[in-house]
Amino acid sequence: MNEGFLAGKTALVTGSTSGIGLGMAKALAKAGANVVLNGFGPHEQAVAEVAALGVETAFHGADMRQALEIEAMMQFAAQRFGRVDVLVNNAGIQHVAALEDFPTQKWDDVIAINLSSAFHTTRLALPAMRQANWGRILNIASVHGLVASALKSAYVAAKHGIVGLTKVTALETATTGVTCNAICPGWVLTPLVQQQVDAKALALGVSVDEATRLLLSEKEPSLQFTTPEELGELALFLCSAAGNNVRGAAWNMDGGWAAQ
Repeated sequence: MNEGFLAGKTALVTGSTSGIGLGMAKALAKAGANVVLNGFGPHEQAVAEVAALGVETAFHGADMRQALEIEAMMQFAAQRFGRVDVLVNNAGIQHVAALEDFPTQKWDDVIAINLSSAFHTTRLALPAMRQANWGRILNIASVHGLVASALKSAYVAAKHGIVGLTKVTALETATTGVTCNAICPGWVLTPLVQQQVDAKALALGVSVDEATRLLLSEKEPSLQFTTPEELGELALFLCSAAGNNVRGAAWNMDGGWAAQ
């Protein structure tokens, strides 16, 4: 891939103020894309980190549960930069509970943020992508879009749905220069996951290294975290000319989780 191969293009990454989304935003910025970030809570640090890579940046705080706010965000991106060339649907939340105890509002929130928001951003981004005959839609699913775990009904349902939405989008754009693919990570080393590791170490009275091994050994044969940077590099491959005919893939980066 040529350095700066996304220069002049614009990427919009939902849920990008930290973790995987911020890693994606940085990778796309390093390739030259202007970036629209989105997320809850403080965003100034994330915007500064992306802007420091020498691209134009903007932020929109749309609540990804709300279709009208998503529409406003997409209009904002189009007015600021012309159109969205690379759409990364990354926003997501999690709630863990048994089916019979799962709060209905939590179910609705997980489905709205993890699945429905990607439908809304995609339907709004596609017309301009079709007109330009170029676009990349990357849906950040999960290994839970391929396999299930107990107590995660809403998350697993949403992520399986994202994989299905990816395939339909890919088929509907198959003869165009627009591609749509899903990335399916396993455990990713984000600040939130590091907090889980630290809590496990404290609760069990073991080292952080041992807590890490215990966490990963439950699901991930490689015993290694995937990093946001690695996911960003995969995103760049899918955005490059080498990814022109990768369509409707659910590409797992999960240390062997789904291979078991």
